[in-house]
Amino acid sequence: MANNGGGCGGCCKKTGPGYATPLDAMSGPKESLIYVTCVYTGTGIEKPDYLATVDVDPNSPNYGKVIHRLPMPYVGDELHHSGWNSCSSCHGVPSADRRFLVLPSLVSGRIYAIDTKENPKAPALYKVVEPEEIVQKTGLAYPHTAHCLATGEIMVSCLGDKEGNATGNGFLLLDSDFNVKGRWEKPGHSPLFGYDFWYQPRHKTMISTSWGAPAAFTKGFDLQDLADGLYGRHLHVYSWPGGELKQTLDLGNNGLIPLEIRFLHDPSKDTGFVGCALTSNMVRFFKTEDDSWSHEIVIQVEPLKVKNWILPEMPGLITDFLISLDDRFLYFVNWLHGDIRQYNIEDPKKPVLTGQVWVGGLISEGSAVVAEKEDGATYQFDVPDVQGNKLRGGPQMIQLSLDGKRLYATNSLFSAWDKQFYPGLVEKGSHILQIEVDTEKGGLAVNPNFFVDFGAEPDGPVLAHEMRYPGGDCTSDIWV
Repeated sequence: MANNGGGCGGCCKKTGPGYATPLDAMSGPKESLIYVTCVYTGTGIEKPDYLATVDVDPNSPNYGKVIHRLPMPYVGDELHHSGWNSCSSCHGVPSADRRFLVLPSLVSGRIYAIDTKENPKAPALYKVVEPEEIVQKTGLAYPHTAHCLATGEIMVSCLGDKEGNATGNGFLLLDSDFNVKGRWEKPGHSPLFGYDFWYQPRHKTMISTSWGAPAAFTKGFDLQDLADGLYGRHLHVYSWPGGELKQTLDLGNNGLIPLEIRFLHDPSKDTGFVGCALTSNMVRFFKTEDDSWSHEIVIQVEPLKVKNWILPEMPGLITDFLISLDDRFLYFVNWLHGDIRQYNIEDPKKPVLTGQVWVGGLISEGSAVVAEKEDGATYQFDVPDVQGNKLRGGPQMIQLSLDGKRLYATNSLFSAWDKQFYPGLVEKGSHILQIEVDTEKGGLAVNPNFFVDFGAEPDGPVLAHEMRYPGGDCTSDIWV
């Protein structure tokens, strides 16, 4: 099949994986299973990380429980994000099959392919791509985001070289059987820093974001590393599928550490959003009349004045966000403040806050940290208990049901940062919450009957990160 980066044209019957359009996906089956990456790396428990299967069918006797655990064959991986070998970008390819979940290991550099087809409730290890092969053939290390391409290939962003320098970062290309093909970008066209990426084939564009140098962020967050230029503030605009770096957007001091990036799902749209973690704002990017790309801040989360913390002001720290499949709502988390927000983005230039719920954070009632008003009065946020459990950490990774009515949230960011900001999370383990979503008028509410407790795992408390449905979701699938 030709490497054209788009669909397969009119010659193919639409019998591949996923859905023909994002709106078709909204009518897909209700989720009954979630795959969750679970991390022991960095916690002091010398056990392999694993992929958990969680039952989320409310009619099941195992509702809200981990029903299977697939341990990786090594210790020290730091599983993090996940993607599919094939998704809706291959919907027009009859031979394509959404079978393998791709698990890049952020610290060890391994990439695991997990077979979910034989038994979706009990996935099995299919293949391991060893870091030595990746380094030898590409120089890349610290793999992060995996997206399938319409060609059947798999593309993985890598955040540095094996020494942890950002200058070695770029994009790894695997073939359909997870053999290393090389780098995706053309020589000399690597980004300044690596992290997430999203492509929009109809606009012949891919845009990537910037976390920082692995040598810096793997130790925890240090403001000196920021001052030393070891964290990013740029978006990198590439030709798709050509791999030429066409433009670098400097977000400046108002766009520090841009992490997750999403185009609108409608493949005809030429706009999207990126969440800047440290400056805690949502930046909209868009194509201009001359076919270049520009950006503007459309949501700003103001830092809170606080007492009893490491700094006098606390940023919200937007670490994840997503967009509903109908492009109506945007959801993001403030990992430090502890709230999840819902915005109506029917006018992408002017998002409107329509829902907000507090599910953790450093300023929850009973914490040593308090927020301070202008008049000096102090306050904390009321965070509910769920099934008798006090909520730990702050909301971090989120996943939305296809119909947009249920939002799931985990609370681990990265083990070194968890230990730094939420040491109790490492000691007591993660959890998954379900947030009920009002898609008519807007609004968010915690489901009091759903709580997945990773503090009670057989080998001890574990950190839970990204979530995936077996049939794809709004952060895994791209339409062409």
